[in-house]
Amino acid sequence: MSQVTALWSLHRTRRVPYVSPAPRRGSERGSVLPLLALLVVAVGGLCLGLGRLGGDAVEAAQARTAADAAALAGAAEGESAAREVAIANGGEVVGFAQEGPEVQVRARVGDAEAVARATRTSPGPADLSQHSLGWAPEGP
Repeated sequence: MSQVTALWSLHRTRRVPYVSPAPRRGSERGSVLPLLALLVVAVGGLCLGLGRLGGDAVEAAQARTAADAAALAGAAEGESAAREVAIANGGEVVGFAQEGPEVQVRARVGDAEAVARATRTSPGPADLSQHSLGWAPEGP
């Protein structure tokens, strides 16, 4: 008995179902490369988007800071002081309104704008004491 016949008879006695092999396609090498390139592009786009979102958040915070500081300076010393303080905080005053003791300032940093209000309060008698000002007259 030849080897082929022996293997065939062994195959028939075990009742193993015959499964035809899958047709061989071309080499599958390099099929991961397009997926990897797509992943790199997606991660890069995500990083750019997060960076831009973070930059916008920083600009908005700087605009709020500039508007708050300018409103306080404007309530205390007027519009020119508000503009100087806004510039010192990296912004610019784009709107200034004063009605009596209340001041409203609109400041811009980059594309972000913020509005702040401050009210000037007149100092009371306790606020004008020598102790609260931090100085005392010299002499006996």
